[in-house]
Amino acid sequence: MNNVKYISMVNITKTFGKVIANKNINLSVNKGEIHALLGENGAGKSTLMNMLSGIYIPDSGSIFIEGEEVKFSSPKDSIQAGIGMIHQHFKLVEVLTAQENIILGQKTGFFLNKKAIREKIEEVQRKFQLEVDLDKKVYEMSVGEKQNLEILKVLFRGAKILILDEPTAVLTPQETAKLFIIMRKMKEEGCAVIFISHKMNEVMEISDKITVLRKGETVKTVDKEKTNPQELTELMVGYPVDLSIKRLEKQGRKAVLRVRNLRVENEEGIEVLKGLNFDLRAGEILSIAGIAGSGQKELCEAIAGLYPVKSGEILFKGENLVGKNPKEIIAKGVSMSFIPEDRLGMGLVAAMDIVDNILLKQYQKQKGFLVNRKPATSKAKEIIKKLDIQTPGIYHPIRDLSGGNIQKVLLGRELDTNPELLITAYPVRGLDINTCHKIYDLLNEEKAKGVAILYIAEDLDSLIGLSDRIMVLSNGEITGIVEARKATKEQIGLMMLGEKINETEGAYVV
Repeated sequence: MNNVKYISMVNITKTFGKVIANKNINLSVNKGEIHALLGENGAGKSTLMNMLSGIYIPDSGSIFIEGEEVKFSSPKDSIQAGIGMIHQHFKLVEVLTAQENIILGQKTGFFLNKKAIREKIEEVQRKFQLEVDLDKKVYEMSVGEKQNLEILKVLFRGAKILILDEPTAVLTPQETAKLFIIMRKMKEEGCAVIFISHKMNEVMEISDKITVLRKGETVKTVDKEKTNPQELTELMVGYPVDLSIKRLEKQGRKAVLRVRNLRVENEEGIEVLKGLNFDLRAGEILSIAGIAGSGQKELCEAIAGLYPVKSGEILFKGENLVGKNPKEIIAKGVSMSFIPEDRLGMGLVAAMDIVDNILLKQYQKQKGFLVNRKPATSKAKEIIKKLDIQTPGIYHPIRDLSGGNIQKVLLGRELDTNPELLITAYPVRGLDINTCHKIYDLLNEEKAKGVAILYIAEDLDSLIGLSDRIMVLSNGEITGIVEARKATKEQIGLMMLGEKINETEGAYVV
């Protein structure tokens, strides 16, 4: 690693109305350096990177590339300066091939020399060890393949500075390891890589330097070798935090939920759940691991009465829920709280405030047409205080809150229903480490009450640390169920890729 400054952001300030997103932030990244950017949700990381990538324009401050001041008025200016940003949500055209996505938007003239372009793309692939099938359609690709394609696309366009925003959020351990090989290759080639992540173990593994932001300001830049996760977390939140994930002992043996030979087809008639069998007990956290699109979403929605079932049984306390809609399930006295993957699409109404979103849940259980708003108002105040939700007030529209605060509103509302079965999909996705641990504590509180919890998440460390058992899905099938205490990330990663583990290896195939 050399000490030639590639990027310098000096005294950067950005406000949105009365909200100060960035205040006099300073960030320097050298050539041949992987620089991690840490901070709680709302600390200003994304805003800062959006200014470096030309999406926002700073109110004040300066940006320097190789010592020369630059002013970006659009992402196009940033790309021309050699900056490429890989966003959490990929910007690819699903029906096109990898090569067509790479060429898209390029100034290549009316006639394309496809052979010359292909050779140039393959040269970049070899240089950075990027495995991408150029003739494969995007919709046929795994998440890891799509991410490699996004990286290849910006490198082909000449990027020497790469910004990766939560790049490992939906990757298996094996895919993450491959991504780190690419990042290290970029470092060898003299590129600068800015790595935004909430996964502290990955930050400690891959980064050279780490800059911590707190409440829109730079707190400190440290060498990775001279710090540790505990210090970094304290810098992020401003006070000491216990980073251990506590696993409570199982609270009961009685099966609350039994799923038998569950088969589900999507709208195209393709079977997305292929004969699932499992039990979930009272006072147990059963986690589900799997690559995105392995059937997690369909399973949750089928149990909650939101997705049609082709065949099989979903038995809640002995009663089959198949064929019943959510309202009928509630009318049966079934207490089920469902925290969906798509919070604003399915969980909350974006235009409504916190009080009205709580009322939506309470109204389902009320009789008659008159609605008493007082309980919802007091409950909104209680949730804000308990979960430390950052909002101007209880009547502030949900859509104007940060992603982390939206998740806390939804979780607080669902837990308030005193469920017997809690289905929670990705409750800590994209949340800072402090908020993650608050949610782990909330789930443990419910477990201690005897609630049966079906927990879906991407972070294998939290799955292993929090759960009693881990069920792995691959392509709509259960490849195994392991005791969390005995599980390893490598074993789970192989199961996520479709390898079935037998009993002698610490799991059983259902």
